[in-house]
Amino acid sequence: MGRLLYMCVASPAERAYQEYRRTNRDITLYTLDLSPAKREDIWRFVETNVLPENREYRYHHFKTNCASPIIDIIDRAAGGQFKEKYGEAPGRFTLRQHVRRHTWFAPFSDWLLNFLMGQDIDTPITVWEEMFLPGEVGARIADFKYIDDRGVERKLVSNVESLNRAVNRPVVLDVPRRQWDRELVLGLCIAAFFIGLNILRRKCRRIGEPLFGIAQAALGLFFGAAGTVLFFMTFFTNHDYTWHNSNVLFINPLLFAALPLGILYAAARDPAKRRRRGRFLAYLWTYVFIAGLVTMAIKVLPFFYQQNQVTQALVLPFALVLSVIPEKARKLINHKK
Repeated sequence: MGRLLYMCVASPAERAYQEYRRTNRDITLYTLDLSPAKREDIWRFVETNVLPENREYRYHHFKTNCASPIIDIIDRAAGGQFKEKYGEAPGRFTLRQHVRRHTWFAPFSDWLLNFLMGQDIDTPITVWEEMFLPGEVGARIADFKYIDDRGVERKLVSNVESLNRAVNRPVVLDVPRRQWDRELVLGLCIAAFFIGLNILRRKCRRIGEPLFGIAQAALGLFFGAAGTVLFFMTFFTNHDYTWHNSNVLFINPLLFAALPLGILYAAARDPAKRRRRGRFLAYLWTYVFIAGLVTMAIKVLPFFYQQNQVTQALVLPFALVLSVIPEKARKLINHKK
């Protein structure tokens, strides 16, 4: 439901070190150059944070996550100068682009997260907001300088030490990889598959017709399930980064209808019944195609802009092939002839 209650706790550093080593992660130790008075202040601050009455907080993946207390501590140590420098400074990427820098190596997860996340994470963010990622925190503090209590400029980090290097772990990209063209290739392959099934239907109905129906049922199962998850997360949860998602206009629970219709189409013996069920399927995919085009058109309006090209590129090619549009186009061409 997106109502994530987390807890801030204190634990031995060695235990955390061993756990991160066991899970094959990079571990970098940053030593902060702080006066004794600042160290004492930070110590009291973190001790207060882990008290039973203070330790629970509402987790948010981008706004209040595990990195948030760290940048609060750093800003406190720098007398507010850290946020003063980065609180309004423009960031490099949007939240979506930062996520995709980390998910590029897992195509399905990358697509699913892109599909579920709405337009609110496609707006420009500040450097401060980029530091929901610990790696961004490390990059910013490494060269940060502040004015101490005596009016002397000093580097915040006095030493950087690598304690562990991950082995064969996918790298984090410096720049997010473009993905829509790969999804377009996949969408075109699915479209070509259905074109092939259409040819098979004409040559061998006994095999082609059932396969045509079962393949559409499979699409209905997958995209109907994905659309149902999206519909729920968009309208019934506190995951605000899934709100305002135009994908729900063309990928939603309605696509589940392709599952029974496809099975009934495959099982039909009566040609009239099969044609009728095939017509319903074609109307369903026509809706998907037209609604998908609408989500492309509304991008020209800033209020509706969303980086959902990967979903559009995947779905629209096969939705067009399965819609009534090719049949209408053939009839129109034949009529002109």
